[in-house]
Amino acid sequence: MLFTVFFSLDTWQLGLVIFGFVGGACAIGVVTGRYLRRQSDHYREGVGALQGALLGLVGLILAFGLTLAVGRYQDRRADVVHDANAIGTTYLRAQTLAEPQRSKSLTLLRHYNDLAIRLTYDRPGSASIRATTAEQGHVQQQLWRLGGEAINGRPRDSAPRLYIDSLNAMIDQQGVRLAGLNNHPPNAVLLLELFGAALALGLLSLYVSVLGRGVLPVALAAVVVSLLVLVTFDLDRPTRGLITVPAAPLLAEKATMSLRPAAPAPR
Repeated sequence: MLFTVFFSLDTWQLGLVIFGFVGGACAIGVVTGRYLRRQSDHYREGVGALQGALLGLVGLILAFGLTLAVGRYQDRRADVVHDANAIGTTYLRAQTLAEPQRSKSLTLLRHYNDLAIRLTYDRPGSASIRATTAEQGHVQQQLWRLGGEAINGRPRDSAPRLYIDSLNAMIDQQGVRLAGLNNHPPNAVLLLELFGAALALGLLSLYVSVLGRGVLPVALAAVVVSLLVLVTFDLDRPTRGLITVPAAPLLAEKATMSLRPAAPAPR
């Protein structure tokens, strides 16, 4: 798929692809415009109206695409915060369990948080993220088994029930986070943004060339539009691009877990 190809590229490679599309369209427009200017002058009015309308439409599409990309990026950042909070709550409530479930659960939760940090740097769809997700699932099963043992051993205590509730929320949050990492725009939207921008800039360069003006403004416009498309694409590359989702909340949780547990084990 096209998006998979774009996602696998480094940022500089993706930038070259975008600049190549837009710059190539501008070059074709300049050459075509100079040819038409030598042939006849009656092309100017029609080409000018067409490129003006197309530029407005592409500007609207780019603004809409950038807004959606920023929204998805903010959702991914929020998912990391919620994941860290869910792990932290489960870790605190695990401290109220009786032994031996308490010590085993705390150790597993520290490892689970490390896996959540690793998930921040794994590329979606890669073998590494599948391995990390599978290992998280294995840890979840172990934690759930320990939680079952804790609640079966003390069925009337509230601590195991609260722990099970937070553990369930932590497991659910992992699914939400993975869904957010795999939430990407359809290929048709990416094609529309890229080829629409190239076509609009190509018509603009054609119109300027027909008028006999300099191509410097067109070159500047091509750079700006290409950067806008690059940023829009880069926001949907949370582990590959320049704009990444930080793991600061999970790292802060790891620092908290390295401290001595605040709650002593119940007798």
